[in-house]
Amino acid sequence: MPINPDAVGAKGDPVRRKWSSKDALLYALGVGAGTEELPFTTENTRDVKQRVLPTFAVIIGGGGAPMNKVGSFNPALMVHGEQSIELFDEIPPEGEIESVGEVTAIWDKGNAAVLEFTSESTNVANGKPLLRNRMTLFCRGEGGFGGERGPSIKLDYPDRKPDHEVTYTTREDQALLYRLSGDRNPLHSDPSFAKMGGFDRPILHGLCTYGFTGRALLHTLCDSDPSRFKSMSGRFSKPVLPGDALTVSMWVDGNECLFQTRTQRGDVVLDQGRMTFQ
Repeated sequence: MPINPDAVGAKGDPVRRKWSSKDALLYALGVGAGTEELPFTTENTRDVKQRVLPTFAVIIGGGGAPMNKVGSFNPALMVHGEQSIELFDEIPPEGEIESVGEVTAIWDKGNAAVLEFTSESTNVANGKPLLRNRMTLFCRGEGGFGGERGPSIKLDYPDRKPDHEVTYTTREDQALLYRLSGDRNPLHSDPSFAKMGGFDRPILHGLCTYGFTGRALLHTLCDSDPSRFKSMSGRFSKPVLPGDALTVSMWVDGNECLFQTRTQRGDVVLDQGRMTFQ
């Protein structure tokens, strides 16, 4: 069945997801946190309380999306387009959420279809909203069904030097560590599969780049306090190779930051970034 634009508004069934302290620690290691970030990488350090990186929201949230309602597409020609998170409370080191996903937009780009899903997650322990995930999938070869093209919004970065820049270098085995948080796509681990996709070697998960970027924003703008981190959105623009250095440039205006992430080659890999904080 081709892409079904009438699926907009369709909701999935509620889905529950539990996580443990270990899951949060493993995620932090997977996005590059280490010995200088013990609140996020240990649970038993003296006088240090375990806390959770805000971008862990992409691991536990996003459930319940009614993928079966949008029609069919070739997963080999699908890429993750954009990702945003909103946090209504600080994520606890262990817990359970219930998520309900919805198809919130389907756009016809001519040579591709863009599918947007939004998932609202509630903390089961207290019944309060905890986080919201929104993602778009860019499905090549699935456009031309006569739907609306959708908005073409582009952020204008300030014409000045960034207020802050932070560089983190990823490990050669970064993707092997990150995949243990759930995304086992062989594109990130199997050299032969990566070559089938047109890459010389496995590439890094886009959401791993997202997590590295989120760490830079958290430590620079929130004084490493996750309770001050409110939202983050960005567009994946180019692949990252394990071992690449990632530089996050930040332009701050009040409680809002525009950001962009580049590799040491100068390639923009996470673009159109916007973050809000307290």
